[in-house]
Amino acid sequence: MCGTGRDTVGFPSFAGARSRPPNSWEDGGVTGTLVLAGTPIGDIADAPPRLAEELAGADVVAAEDTRRLRRLTQALGVTPKGRVISYFEGNESARTPELVAELLGGARVLLVTDAGMPSVSDPGYRLVAAAVEQDIRVTAVPGPSAVLTALALSGLPVDRFCFEGFLPRKAGERLSRLREVAAERRTLVYFEAPHRLDDTLAAMAEVFGADRRAAVCRELTKTYEEVRRGPLAELARWAAEGVRGEITVVVEGAPETGPEELDAAELVRRVRVREEAGERRKEAIAAVAADAGLPKRVVFDAVVEAKNAAG
Repeated sequence: MCGTGRDTVGFPSFAGARSRPPNSWEDGGVTGTLVLAGTPIGDIADAPPRLAEELAGADVVAAEDTRRLRRLTQALGVTPKGRVISYFEGNESARTPELVAELLGGARVLLVTDAGMPSVSDPGYRLVAAAVEQDIRVTAVPGPSAVLTALALSGLPVDRFCFEGFLPRKAGERLSRLREVAAERRTLVYFEAPHRLDDTLAAMAEVFGADRRAAVCRELTKTYEEVRRGPLAELARWAAEGVRGEITVVVEGAPETGPEELDAAELVRRVRVREEAGERRKEAIAAVAADAGLPKRVVFDAVVEAKNAAG
């Protein structure tokens, strides 16, 4: 998600710089303005018209990857008049004070990332927080969002949802994070790397249940866009064959269940998931009982019975 472009780049003249947007988003006060601009997640035609205006008129353009920015400006036929610098995960902490100083001096600073909205699993949060602390105006150019696009295409409930970003790479940490939201009733949205997708879906099937509905959205708005829908276990088997491209996973929230709907096998499964994530059995039994609204003895007896049945 982070770029490695050079620190400062000169751009050839592809088009004359356009005038700054009208008063509806002009600078306010004596300080400058920080503008967060959404960029296309695939199809360049999705770029909002204001993006070209801001790219042309900004005093400073901070880009996650300056090489990708060059391709974007070429496609839009616009030439940045201001200074272009890199602003990615590796230099975000060091560059933030420099950009704040520019803003305090009255500059209009435009922040763009490789795709989608800055700050959403991309660089930007540190700069926004620092600008807010200094009472600097922060505004945005709304643009494409992989989170919202995948959610809308998933076919799953969209009235309530939460974005979980990327899961940890290590299996144990990944299971632990999934366990934290196992009872979450809102629809869940994740980003994932294609080479880890099968392991992630398998872990989700283990924690959330094999039959929990989900959608894997691949290469959104691009030529080979694909949305694969189905139960988590089925999607995990599909992903094991290999998947390419940018991936967003949407998972149905937990069903509303009462104690009477949780049989002994489900109670045992939930205890096992917690144990595999590092909890002691006593703690896992207590947590499952609390989540299910059951006495600890009921869960304990189910675990003991399953152990005896296994021999």
